[in-house]
Amino acid sequence: MSGYRHLPRVLVIWGLLAGTALQAQEPVAADRESIAAKLTELRTAVETLQQKPDAPMHLTDVEVLVKAVDWALRHKEFYTAAYSKFALQALDLGLTRIVSLGRSEAPWNDQPGRTIRGYHSAIDDSLQPYAVTLPATYTANDERRWPLYLVLHGRGDKMNEISFIHSHEGKPAAASQDWIQLDVYGRGNNAYRFSGETDVFEALADVKRRYRIDDRRIVLHGFSMGGAGAWHLGLHHPSRWCSVGPGAGFVDFYKYQNRKSKLPFYQDNALHIYDAIDYAMNAADVPVCTYGGELDKQLVASTSMVDAAKKLEIPIKLIVGPGMGHKFHPDSLKEFMAFHHARQEQGRPTYPGNPNLRFITWTLKYNRCDWLTIEEIEQQYRPATVEANRDEKTGLLKIKTSNITVMQLARDIAEQVEIDGTRLPLASAADGLLSGVYYETTEEGWRVRSATSSLTFEKNLDGRKRHNLQGPIDDAFMGPFVCVRGTGKPWSEPQTAWANWTLDRFSREFDKWLRGKTPVVDDSKLSLKMIANKNLILFGDPGSNSVLGKMLHDLPIQWTREELIVNGQKYDPQTHGVSLIFPNPLNPRRYVVVNSGHTFHEFDFKSSNSWLFPRLADIAVQKFTPNKSGGYNEEVLFADFFNSAWRLPSGLEPRE
Repeated sequence: MSGYRHLPRVLVIWGLLAGTALQAQEPVAADRESIAAKLTELRTAVETLQQKPDAPMHLTDVEVLVKAVDWALRHKEFYTAAYSKFALQALDLGLTRIVSLGRSEAPWNDQPGRTIRGYHSAIDDSLQPYAVTLPATYTANDERRWPLYLVLHGRGDKMNEISFIHSHEGKPAAASQDWIQLDVYGRGNNAYRFSGETDVFEALADVKRRYRIDDRRIVLHGFSMGGAGAWHLGLHHPSRWCSVGPGAGFVDFYKYQNRKSKLPFYQDNALHIYDAIDYAMNAADVPVCTYGGELDKQLVASTSMVDAAKKLEIPIKLIVGPGMGHKFHPDSLKEFMAFHHARQEQGRPTYPGNPNLRFITWTLKYNRCDWLTIEEIEQQYRPATVEANRDEKTGLLKIKTSNITVMQLARDIAEQVEIDGTRLPLASAADGLLSGVYYETTEEGWRVRSATSSLTFEKNLDGRKRHNLQGPIDDAFMGPFVCVRGTGKPWSEPQTAWANWTLDRFSREFDKWLRGKTPVVDDSKLSLKMIANKNLILFGDPGSNSVLGKMLHDLPIQWTREELIVNGQKYDPQTHGVSLIFPNPLNPRRYVVVNSGHTFHEFDFKSSNSWLFPRLADIAVQKFTPNKSGGYNEEVLFADFFNSAWRLPSGLEPRE
């Protein structure tokens, strides 16, 4: 079993608990033929328009309706009789829209009220839905830049694309609404983590492609799972929002799951990626107003964050709904929305941003705030902090840092900077040739990198951990990826059988729980374009997978027909498999992953969103044993993170 499976779980009542999964169901018999006929009609009409050289730009708004019904049918997600009606409504909407597109029209794009849209995700080319609400005052010719409210939904165990479409399509805008609203789907129930997080920003980018959005006036808020998502996205990306409004949710795995014992150290350290409580300092960089019902167990998320921020002398406004459980009190909702409306009207500071920052991260995945970019950190999964303030009389920007070895500052923020006591030029640094100035630590203190060495730094010739190249394994699936299946003669038949089962499991789980099909290609058909643009996910061994065989000598393991050596320890490849993430030797700007999809699985998706965190760090060895069900039991024998230079050992120790 995986390293955490033997540990007892205390699950929070939130949607369905483990073991009470909804039964898969077909559409009601009376509607099956109608759904099938309309789906065929709509799919045929879409395919006809797709083949035209000038396919309509809004065709995705119809394609996503086909996808919605297709996924519900394949996964048998017709939980009540109403779901058949949801499917028919989605198809009727698509058939109406396809007629408009045939006339080169897309009236829904400028239609006041709420409508469903779709886009192709860069991750897997899947179609993903979202909803846009245009205010009654919106007109296509209006040249103003609109504020935007980005709303994150709560967990819904009966939610799928067709129910999401039904809940949003055709709803009117509130009479007082003076902003554009984006309701994201987030690929279902994942607390906006991994590809669910990417969905938020891809949907936002698609809205900004269609409408004039004011980047300084974007409000983020959500409730329940959406509250957890607002804490996560709000504090990991604080300079993206003018205010953040988390309602309920969770912010601390151990407290939320009421756990007294620690997870294995490699999983325990991985919690620092997503536990929002570790990012409380970033509330200094964005106004936060949180809400919880007085009787709601999830109120502890709000109170924990308020207390953590208070210790740092950072204010977070807390609204408690009197006598309320897991929902908004009407008066509290008015106060909550008034807070965010006021911040929306004020907007974020203009470029280059607030000179007085307090920023923390535990991973280079989340490394930016306004004019600051943390480029390298000394020790992974330990707090890396910047506290900065600019003297208004002298204009000197003073910065104190911890656990940072390289950072980039926007040169427009100040004339000079003092970093940990070392005074250096900023506005004129590096010959004024680049928009950002790189600073690095040396034995003598901080120094400026020249323009030439800055350009070299960006090439990462030393192979260091960088933003979007920092791991762990699960990070590879937040960007474009392709699974590469081995077709050659295996060195080990049992090992390759386990690897193929791992690919099949990943494909099934990604399809069902993250609402996309895993792109898969044979090793013999991997193209240079794929190598250039995608993370490569390799399955097999160096004999069965020619791509793995080609790069084997550049990976931090030794692998022969007889033995597998990881971190100096020998394993039998007949009974053991290695999973790892590493910079791709064929394209070091992208990842290569060996024999792993996501490291959390179906049980975790069904249990609670708080269980969706990395299980196997950057590298792991598992003993695999066939079981009676046709799958495998897996036991983690070794797992760790690579250090900042992508080497073992990491130096990380269990936290006390």
